[in-house]
Amino acid sequence: MASKPAAPSGAPPIDIGIPEAQRLQIAAGLGQVLADSTVLYAKTHGFHWNVTGPMFNTLHLMFMEQYTELWMALDAIAERIRALGCPAPYGGATYAGISSIPETEGVPGALAMVRELVEGHEAVARTIRSVFATADGANDQPTADLLTQRLQIHEKTAWMLRSLLEV
Repeated sequence: MASKPAAPSGAPPIDIGIPEAQRLQIAAGLGQVLADSTVLYAKTHGFHWNVTGPMFNTLHLMFMEQYTELWMALDAIAERIRALGCPAPYGGATYAGISSIPETEGVPGALAMVRELVEGHEAVARTIRSVFATADGANDQPTADLLTQRLQIHEKTAWMLRSLLEV
């Protein structure tokens, strides 16, 4: 949950046209998106390192594209939280406490990795949708735009991964 920061001495209060309560609620939701995205990034990167089997090259390269895209997104999400006047959450224990994506035990097989990543991208999509209504209701177009872009990427990635599981 986003915490209310103390205004630095001499800095005026934030007045961007979104009431403080809504800013805090949006920032908290974005914190959940950040946590989900970070856990999914780490999982995808770990799977990239550890995938084996006949689909090794395809999955190794696909996972690299996916974790690289996720890595770039983390900064945009965190910076939006900061623009709303709140600290961005960080740290493994913090993310574990607010992410909807569970950690993976051991090293799953290649298709189990793909299945977990489908579930992870869909989980991020659900989290994004839960924040979108608040951002939209606050007339927060920058957050809505960020969420729309992220949602499109997560849904497309889930579809592409799911296609590997269909026979």
